[in-house]
Amino acid sequence: MSKVANTQKESRLSIRASEPEKTILRQAAQTQHMNTSQFVLQASLNAAHAILVDQTAFRLPPEQWEAFCERLDAPAKTIPALRQLFSEAEPYDA
Repeated sequence: MSKVANTQKESRLSIRASEPEKTILRQAAQTQHMNTSQFVLQASLNAAHAILVDQTAFRLPPEQWEAFCERLDAPAKTIPALRQLFSEAEPYDA
């Protein structure tokens, strides 16, 4: 896990937190040898990267890309158990 670079910041980001929440953040920051602002920024960036990585392109070696495309292009398979499941009435529609 990378730490936030110690560079000049261009703008301020403010958040509201209860005293117990601030205490937890402060304690966690201390364990990482960071101040609370650095810790919150780094944790937020880590969470943002984790979310965004699933929303962007992915890369595969050429042979795996070909296999991936073949599966996408293949006709859909009928799975009897799923067909049965989706043909049943919804439990909350009763």
